[in-house]
Amino acid sequence: MRKSAFIPVLILIAMTWTACNQGSGKGSGGDASIEFDTISHNFGAVEFDGDAEVEFVFINTGKAPLLVSHVKSTCGCTVPTWSKEPVNPGKKGRIIVSFDTHRIGAFNKSIYVYSNASNGVQRLSISGKVNRRELDQES
Repeated sequence: MRKSAFIPVLILIAMTWTACNQGSGKGSGGDASIEFDTISHNFGAVEFDGDAEVEFVFINTGKAPLLVSHVKSTCGCTVPTWSKEPVNPGKKGRIIVSFDTHRIGAFNKSIYVYSNASNGVQRLSISGKVNRRELDQES
């Protein structure tokens, strides 16, 4: 009776292993891979209500189309936007990050890029300091 229970378990293990390997993307001729020109940007001093937007450029260095599924920031004051279209091997894509400059003081924020890239989740960062608004003084 023990031998008869062993065979279905062995078949189940083999099916699970096969299913996991098929989902890895290797069957499509290779993996997507994401490589950024730069992963951090320092705005320096920014005026209150000023422009604080940066474009992070990346290239798909893999052999399969790259799809950025979502991009998350660590704060609601940091808003990323990106193309939802696949990036073919050797082609470039962009992620634009805007920071809300209505908060005075230094900032250091992280942005996480989730995709089907074989090199995993990528972390981008922005930093700088928002200066106080100077009031016009009449003499």
